[in-house]
Amino acid sequence: MRLDHVGIAVTSLKEALPVFEKLLGCRAESEEVVEDQKVRVAAFKVGESRLELLEATSADSPVARFVAKRGPGCHHLTLAVADLEETLVTLEQSGVRLIDRQPRLAAGNKRIAFLHPSSTCGVLIELVEEKPSGPNETSGGRTGRKSTK
Repeated sequence: MRLDHVGIAVTSLKEALPVFEKLLGCRAESEEVVEDQKVRVAAFKVGESRLELLEATSADSPVARFVAKRGPGCHHLTLAVADLEETLVTLEQSGVRLIDRQPRLAAGNKRIAFLHPSSTCGVLIELVEEKPSGPNETSGGRTGRKSTK
């Protein structure tokens, strides 16, 4: 397990991108819209992890509700796991409350699932399945996602 990324909710990517570009000394490596989560994501590579800026694309999205209630800021931490389905079963059996019982697709066409903050000391935790890299790895399509770069 490793830290994959930190998700930061922002009110506007247009306003937030220059701030993080200046802070990190680089441009976002990618931008995309994740339709089913109603969010636009801009990602920065930071060492072995990433920062993802999250802008709601709809007033009824989870990120919009978060910003309305708490303001912009840290939205979630994402941990990479080898086998997402097995991890979810193990966590649920140990009493962790799951938001997602089954993996779903997210930014970068990755399989993810969220854990409820009531079980994780108030922190929204996202799990992402880390695929082993190697010569036989193939890249899939980007179903439900629109690249904005």
